Amino acid sequence: MEDEERLCISSGSDWMSEMPSGFWDIPLWNLSIPGSHDTMSYCLDERSSVLKSLPWVVQVLDTFFPCIVRPCIIKWATTQEDSITNQLDLGIRFLDLRIAHKIKDPDKVFYFAHGIYSLLTVKEALTEVAHWLDQHSKEVVIIALSAFDGMNLDQHKDLIQFLLSTFDKKMCPNHIVPSLQQCWNHNYQVILSYDDSAAFGYEELWPQCEYWWADTSDPNNVISYLEERKTEGRPGQFFAAGLNLTEDAKYVISHPCQSLQSMTMSSYSLLLNWVKQQRPGPYQTCLNIICADFVGAFNNEFTQLVIGLNQTLLKKTLPINLP
Repeated sequence: MEDEERLCISSGSDWMSEMPSGFWDIPLWNLSIPGSHDTMSYCLDERSSVLKSLPWVVQVLDTFFPCIVRPCIIKWATTQEDSITNQLDLGIRFLDLRIAHKIKDPDKVFYFAHGIYSLLTVKEALTEVAHWLDQHSKEVVIIALSAFDGMNLDQHKDLIQFLLSTFDKKMCPNHIVPSLQQCWNHNYQVILSYDDSAAFGYEELWPQCEYWWADTSDPNNVISYLEERKTEGRPGQFFAAGLNLTEDAKYVISHPCQSLQSMTMSSYSLLLNWVKQQRPGPYQTCLNIICADFVGAFNNEFTQLVIGLNQTLLKKTLPINLP
């Protein structure tokens, strides 16, 4: 790699297109890519009922005390503040989308969900993503669809057809080893992971993107968990390491004045210090996608840091400059 090839990115919205040529042929699963955990939780709908997959006690309480239950769920289920377009502009290139269908809604209307349903539909949000990609033709987004609460096989087929028609030739087939150069050569901009057997037989749909999740409210335990997972070795393709903290009923009751955001912000510096020590690449302890809550916090420090880790793939590590 020549000396003049420096990782000097000026814009979060087009950081992939600004990568030096030495990065163009590296498989995307060997790069460091910033992602958002529960991407669409910024638009949860307080008027909607809770998900049927939640414990029955929560469902019963929601029936009788929705004015108490739903605001509480939103306070602890909201993991992002920025819209999906703003997240992409920040540099986020992995979208974690939990899909759901409301029992009484038309079969082809789908929402996002995290405890309760979103205001925006899947059609509205992913059409927004498609428009953003039209304006940023050299950026590649990894979209992971999972959960599929309340969906049957016919609804999966309807959703898949919508995805195929919306992203069309932008979708990278699952038999390709995707690099920036490969994607640019074929105008691929979407790698779409679909975590359900309904995806079988579609070459446009990738298998589940493994997500390392500690399920704890203690940031030190999150770090210990991720370090342990690293010793087991990284998957061969895309995978995500989650920095997200998780509350339980005991924590919520004992911290009535807190929210997921306040809990996360108090731990952010510790988690980001751990990120600074990570490396992308093909080796056992290397990371690929790193996900966080509230990705726009602290003037975009998270996305700058994760993108900057790619400088370790250069022969000579050089500084990265993001606004």
